[in-house]
Amino acid sequence: MTERRRTADALTAAKRQAELATVAKSRFLAAASHDLRQPLQTLALLQGQLAKKVEGDKAQSLVGRIDEALSAMTGMLNTLLDINQIEVGAVKADLTDISVNELFDRLRDELTYHAQAAGLALRVLPCGQFIRSDPRLLEQMIRNLLSNALKYTQRGKVLVGCRRRGGKLHIEIWDTGIGIPTSELQTIFEEYHQLDNAARQRSHGLGLGLSIVKSLGELLGHRIRVRSLQGKGSVFSIEVPLSPRGVASRSARAASAADDASAHLAPRSGTILIIEDDPEVRENLELFLKEEGYDTATAVDGPAAVELAVRRTIRPDIVLADYNLPNGMNGIQVCQKLRQELSRPIPFVILTGDISTEALRDIALHDCVQFNKPVKLRELTQAIETLLAKPPAMPVTHAVHPVEATIASDRGKVFIVDDDDHIRQAIRTVLEDDGRVVETYASCEAFLEAYRPDAGACLLIDAYLPGMSGLELLRRLHNDGHRLPSIMITGNSDVPMAVEAMKAGALDFIEKPIGGEELIASIERALELSQDSNKLQEWRESAATHLAGLTPRQREVMDRVLAGEPSKNIAADLGISQRTVENHRASIMKRTGSRSLPALARLALVAAGGAEPERAP
Repeated sequence: MTERRRTADALTAAKRQAELATVAKSRFLAAASHDLRQPLQTLALLQGQLAKKVEGDKAQSLVGRIDEALSAMTGMLNTLLDINQIEVGAVKADLTDISVNELFDRLRDELTYHAQAAGLALRVLPCGQFIRSDPRLLEQMIRNLLSNALKYTQRGKVLVGCRRRGGKLHIEIWDTGIGIPTSELQTIFEEYHQLDNAARQRSHGLGLGLSIVKSLGELLGHRIRVRSLQGKGSVFSIEVPLSPRGVASRSARAASAADDASAHLAPRSGTILIIEDDPEVRENLELFLKEEGYDTATAVDGPAAVELAVRRTIRPDIVLADYNLPNGMNGIQVCQKLRQELSRPIPFVILTGDISTEALRDIALHDCVQFNKPVKLRELTQAIETLLAKPPAMPVTHAVHPVEATIASDRGKVFIVDDDDHIRQAIRTVLEDDGRVVETYASCEAFLEAYRPDAGACLLIDAYLPGMSGLELLRRLHNDGHRLPSIMITGNSDVPMAVEAMKAGALDFIEKPIGGEELIASIERALELSQDSNKLQEWRESAATHLAGLTPRQREVMDRVLAGEPSKNIAADLGISQRTVENHRASIMKRTGSRSLPALARLALVAAGGAEPERAP
C-alpha cells in the first residue's frame, strides 16, 4: 500500500507538471503568434499587390517563390494555432451533408501542383456519395493526411478513394512512401513526432499534422485507422457516416453555389473602415481595397474610429479591425461601441494574431467574422463580398418600450456570477441582444446578498471564484431550499469539475470558450427542463438508453475516467494493459455517441439522475 501511494503521488506530481507545461506552452504560442503575424501580414499584402503589377516570366517566378516561402511560414504558424484552438475548445463541429466529389475536387485542385513538383502522381477516384460531417474540419483532416503522404513519398503515387461499408464511408489515402514501423503506428499521432526527420527539415513541417487529424477525428466522432508496410507504403482511413439526405442536399448546395456565383459577379462597392495600429498593414490594406473598388477610411485605434462614427464622418458598410489595439479598446470593444453609435449591427471582420484563450473566447461570443493573420487577400475579399451581399440588418433600438420589457421579462431572467468583469459584460451583451433580463455579480457573496427567488430565472456561474466557489454556492442554494436552474461554466475538458457541478445541483454545464449560440441553447434547455418534468424524464431515459449497451468492465472504466484518473492508474488498478484501457475508452465514446469526455459526463450523470430540476419557488 505504501508503494502504491508513492506511485500515485508521483503520478499526481507528474500530471501537475505536465499541466503547467501545457499552460506555459499555450501562453508562449499566443505571444509568439501575435508578434510574428504582424510582419507576416505586411509581407502577404505586399506580395499580393506585387503579383498584380510585375511583368515578365523571371519576375513572376520570383514573386511565386516569395509566395511559397510565405505559405510555408504561415502554414507552420497556422498549425500551431490549430493545436492551441483545439486545446482550448474553440473548435466546434458544424455537421452538414457533404458531397464527397465536391470535397475531393477542391483537394485535387489544391494539391496536384505540389504532387507534380515532387515528381509524384496524385490520383483521386470519384465518389458520388454524400456524407455527414463538418466540411471545413473534415477537409483539414484529409488535407493533412494527403500532405503527409506527399512529404514521405519519394517516388510512385498517392491515391485517394472511398469504400462503403454498411452505413459508413471509409475515405482512404494510399501512398508508396517509406512506410511506418509497427512500433510507431500509434506514436505518429503524438505532437511533434516525426519519422525520418532528425534534421528537422522545414519541408516536413512541425510534426503536428497527424496530431491534429487525431484530435479532429475525436471531435467529429470519425474513427482513424492506419496500416503500413515499412519500405512499401501506408494507408490512412477516416470512417465517416453516410448522409440519408444526399439528393436534397445536392439541390440546396447547387442553389447556394448559384447565389455565391452571382454575388461574386456583382460589381464591388461599399465603404470599409479599417482599424489597425500597424501603419504598414493599415496602409497596404487601404491601398489594396481601393484598387478593388471600395471606398475606405482608416483609424489607428478604437477611440479614433468611434470619433469618426460620432461625427458621422463615415457610414461604413463593413469594418475590418485588429483584435489587439492600443488606447484601451480591443477590436471587440470597438465593435460593440460602433454598433451602438451607428444604431445597427454593422458587419465586423476581426483580424488577429492572438491565439490566447481569452481572445478566442471573446471573439466567439460576438457576431464577428474572424481571420487569423496573415490573411490572404483573396480570402479577405471573398468574405467582404459575402457580408456586403447580405440584406441590410435592422437598426438597433436602445430605448426599451414597456411591451418589449415585458417580453424580455417573459423570456426569463439570467443571473451571471463571474469575477472577470470583461466576461460578465460580454455574456450580458449576448443575452440582452437575445431579449433577456440580466443581472451580474462579481462574487457568490454579492449574489446571495441580492438574490430574491424569481420564477423562470436561471443562474450562470463560473466554477472557480475567489471566496465562495461556484460549487459552494450551488450547495448553499440547494440546502436553503432554492430550486434555481443553474449552469456551471467550466474550463475546457474539466471533467471532474463538470461532474461535481451536476452532483451539486447544476442542471447543465458549458465549457470555455463559450459561443453565443451554445450559451443561449444551454439556458433555454435548462429553463425548459426545470419547468417540464416530462422533458427531464425523457432526457434521463434517452441517456440511460445510450449507456445500456456498455459492459460491466466498460462502465467501471467510464466511472474511473470521469473521476479524472489517468489511463496508467486505471490499468494498474484493474490489472490490464494501458492499451486495453484506451480501447475501452474508444468503445465507450462510440457506443454512447459522445464526442468529448464532458459530453460523456453529462450523459452518465443524467442517466443516474444527477441532473435535478431546479425550480424557483
